[in-house]
Amino acid sequence: MSFENNDKAAGYWRENLRLVLSLLAIWAAVSFGCGILLADVLNEITFMGFKLGFWFAQQGAMYVFVALIFVYVAKANALDKKYNVQED
Repeated sequence: MSFENNDKAAGYWRENLRLVLSLLAIWAAVSFGCGILLADVLNEITFMGFKLGFWFAQQGAMYVFVALIFVYVAKANALDKKYNVQED
């Protein structure tokens, strides 16, 4: 990966770090928030035969994590193209 100048490199890594931190915040909110903090409230709702809080703790957080991986790949590829450092 070769940047045209140091300003472009700094901008790229600043945007990449912002993307990673925002996706990690979503993952933490879903896994910790929905699976632990809001479990009692969510357990009043049934989803596929299970209490929703239990489902988020056991399955939902993993599904969200996998979805966030695909989101990261798409956004990172767009970021690479924006800064002209994409793989050929």
